[in-house]
Amino acid sequence: MITINFHPDDIIIIEDGRYTHPHPRVRRRLEVLWLKSQMLSHDDICRLANIGESTLVRYLKLYRDGGLEEVIKLKFRKPESELEKYVIDIKAYFQDHPPATLKEAMAAIEGITGLKRSKATIGRFLHSIGMHPRKVGMIPSKADPEKQKAFLNNELEPILEEAKEGKKVVLFVDAAHFVLAPFLGILWYFRRIFIRAPSGRNRFNVLAALDAITHNLIMVTNDTYINAESVRELLREIRRQYVDIPVTVVLDNARYQHCRVVMELALSLNIKLLFLPPYSPNLNLIERLWRFLKKEVLYSKYYSNFAIFKDAIMNCLSQTATTHKEKLDSLLALRFQLFDKSI
Repeated sequence: MITINFHPDDIIIIEDGRYTHPHPRVRRRLEVLWLKSQMLSHDDICRLANIGESTLVRYLKLYRDGGLEEVIKLKFRKPESELEKYVIDIKAYFQDHPPATLKEAMAAIEGITGLKRSKATIGRFLHSIGMHPRKVGMIPSKADPEKQKAFLNNELEPILEEAKEGKKVVLFVDAAHFVLAPFLGILWYFRRIFIRAPSGRNRFNVLAALDAITHNLIMVTNDTYINAESVRELLREIRRQYVDIPVTVVLDNARYQHCRVVMELALSLNIKLLFLPPYSPNLNLIERLWRFLKKEVLYSKYYSNFAIFKDAIMNCLSQTATTHKEKLDSLLALRFQLFDKSI
């Protein structure tokens, strides 16, 4: 018989932990200690806890020799993969040579380590070292990361803080040109699906201003071209909707937005035009709305005529504050991605 002298504070922890500890093995150990603290015989403890005498003795010795700290400690024996010895070399290689497929990864790892492993094993190993299949992104080759960072820190973020406080309105402006043509996407199905390609090249143009805070959307649309007059029409509508409040419009460097007549109208309407650094779509919030729209109503969809095509686009845009509000509130959060100069 093993004699145990329980500390009063330990009794409180044991009594609570036998019900609340997250791991079942620890709960069983604490249950055994609780029964022992109640002066039950070893036979009764083994019967009530459904364990053998040797297990009971082991649990009691854990507490006697190491206290509660040893009782709640879990020591699982995990077989170590031979690949673990080469983790540093493998990670260094894949840092510069990311594989496109598991087959490529298998060949590369075999070349580095001399160990040949199955696809499933290599997949689990890559996940274990923090690698996952990720879609490759694209940024314009002429983008300047340092200018983008300076613009974000010194110009964009300060006016967005003012907008959050209700001191001004910040609108992100951009034009999207939707051509009546197949937008091919990915679908789960039993075989490959083909969608019809409409004839002609009808184009629906949307010039829009997105409120950075409320996500209110102001639009000018046509079936021809977006030009300086389109921008002037949008600016007038912005001022009609936002009366007697400072307005800053963030926009890219399209030539028709930089022209004199647009600048003069903005000045007369007391609207500040803030131009993004060249090649900076990642800093224009409304670009995310265009991606959302394409995914929502265009990818893998067939529209039999131009009128139905336009209606689908306008219906989606008209529901940004209702049906799609929850998704867009998350998508249009004021966090902007920057890129390392080395990319």
